[in-house]
Amino acid sequence: MRNSKLDRTDVRILAAVQAHGRLSKSKLAEIVNLSPTPCWARLERLKAAGLITGFHADLALSKICTYSEVVVTVSLTHHRKIDFDRFETHIQNTEAVTECFATGGGMDYVLKVVTPTLSAFQDIMETMLEAELGIDRYMTYIVTRSIKNTYPNVATLAAEPQ
Repeated sequence: MRNSKLDRTDVRILAAVQAHGRLSKSKLAEIVNLSPTPCWARLERLKAAGLITGFHADLALSKICTYSEVVVTVSLTHHRKIDFDRFETHIQNTEAVTECFATGGGMDYVLKVVTPTLSAFQDIMETMLEAELGIDRYMTYIVTRSIKNTYPNVATLAAEPQ
């Protein structure tokens, strides 16, 4: 394990809550193969350590509403800390941006934007340009369908390197 404070049981607990979200004490203990009280104590310790940042439901959004999903790559004109900070603050306050990654090599950011319509997406981009965030160029990619959307396998990532 890379994090010496985590043992295999901790990783099993993390994998279980990642896959299933909130579980009852008995169900989590059953999945992890540990008695309920120590299992729950470990879960509380993992939460207190900040290793579990929240619980949520994966929604079938296409069954709930019509929406547009767009991937946007953004390159800034200047690469000073103040430029990155200004852009990132704006993104943090833009609800329709559901994911944003700072990247190296070519583009500075990759964003996922989800809006009710493509015209609503265009409004967001125009607002970003008008906000003078230092955007040099951006490219948009309309998502036509999702092929894979999963979480990383925590057990594989936390395992000792071979």
